[in-house]
Amino acid sequence: MSFGELIPISLFVCIVYSIKVCVDAMVRRHMVNAGGSEQLVNSILREEDQRRRHSSLRWGVVLVALAIGFGLIQWFDWHEITPGLIAVLAGTTGLGNLAFFAISRRIG
Repeated sequence: MSFGELIPISLFVCIVYSIKVCVDAMVRRHMVNAGGSEQLVNSILREEDQRRRHSSLRWGVVLVALAIGFGLIQWFDWHEITPGLIAVLAGTTGLGNLAFFAISRRIG
């Protein structure tokens, strides 16, 4: 992948993320202006914050598991894409998701 291909991809990601941030802000503003109870608004925002933290935890655990999988591939000196190589990556991703599940059960 050349540097010239990376620029449009990163531009697209930035545009999509900025739209998401704007829509989330508009939803929050409408929720506050709708006149709902303060307790309901605080509860929704607290749950959203907890979901965001869990999402970060999930991505962190899964990416660490994938890094371990890629490390194993490098350690075993595999250079060709084989079903075993794909199985290592799929297995480490699955283990990362299971580790997230176990951690989130302990936290929550």
